Amino acid sequence: MALRTPPLRDQHDAAGAKFTEFGGWDMPVEFEGIRAEHEAVRTAAGIFDVSHMGEIEVSGPDATELMQRLTTNDVERLDPGDAQYSCICRDDGVIVDDTVVYRYPDAAEPVYLFVPNAGHNEEMHSRWTDHRDEWDLDATVHDRTDDYAMFAVQGPDAVGIVDEVAAADVADLSRFSCRRTDIAGSSCLVARTGYTGEDGVELVVPWDDAVTVWETFDEVQPCGLGSRDTLRLEAGLLLSGQDFHPEDEPRNPYEAGIGFTVKLDTEFVGRDALARVKEEGVDEKLVGFRLTDRGVARHGYDITNTDDIVIGTVTSGTMSPTLGDPIGLGYVPVEYTDPGTRLRIVVRGRSKDAAVESIPFYKREQ
Repeated sequence: MALRTPPLRDQHDAAGAKFTEFGGWDMPVEFEGIRAEHEAVRTAAGIFDVSHMGEIEVSGPDATELMQRLTTNDVERLDPGDAQYSCICRDDGVIVDDTVVYRYPDAAEPVYLFVPNAGHNEEMHSRWTDHRDEWDLDATVHDRTDDYAMFAVQGPDAVGIVDEVAAADVADLSRFSCRRTDIAGSSCLVARTGYTGEDGVELVVPWDDAVTVWETFDEVQPCGLGSRDTLRLEAGLLLSGQDFHPEDEPRNPYEAGIGFTVKLDTEFVGRDALARVKEEGVDEKLVGFRLTDRGVARHGYDITNTDDIVIGTVTSGTMSPTLGDPIGLGYVPVEYTDPGTRLRIVVRGRSKDAAVESIPFYKREQ
């Protein structure tokens, strides 16, 4: 099957980007280089094309109930212009995907946009429509992935840069809130959200206006998926398909360290299973670790205790450009989760010393 392409594929190619397949999309992995792009976001600003992310729009009289019953967080808490991070779970509490839910700021009745991860939009559209019909709810579900591009402008200077070109004030947006405003003559949804550990905004842009809006930020460092991964890992943020996967790495939110997204006083798919997990506790949890020996942890490498007994598997790992050390994430038994606990990571057949570390590894100055 041919890879899907973002609306800026030709512009990225002309800019000298290197590409990779991700979630069924042909996406830029780097422009100037991962380290340079990473540093730009940590010190000033960078712009990412994240049009591979899905966009599903839910409206109608029962839109709130449908969203409430299919996500773990409390959708009823969202006022117009609010957003929240949430999980989508199976009946057994295993995470199918994580998502950000936006309530549109300018609709008379509640209308929601939620953002599945790359390649999940068709699955999530079917999940929403199937449950809507099963529960006999009055809601309209539109897959808008081919209608919208999505950009992320991230870094200490990001909000100011976007504020300068937006028709409405962007600087006063609070975290996890959104506003509709014109940028380069295009009506965009601007949200103070991101996936880098830095301040910044994400822009939902009409597909046909993608080039015009992107070129408005031509002085900002373009960034690819490579630096997006190193940035999110330093911030301790999870990657769908690696740090959890319903078949390959079946985990619930409490194991994955995102139990704060679970509101057990609401009714949603997986609620009863997660209530039992909350009461009984978990056997394993996701931890961060930093290697103290030379070597880089990679997805799939074994984690052992100091007796070289395998106790877990690395789910994500990289050499941290900011910290200058190799870091990673992985699930281990709860008795190995205290910060400072000694571990070993098997890197190309050699055991490397590491220690559990609290995540995020990096936290920006407020």
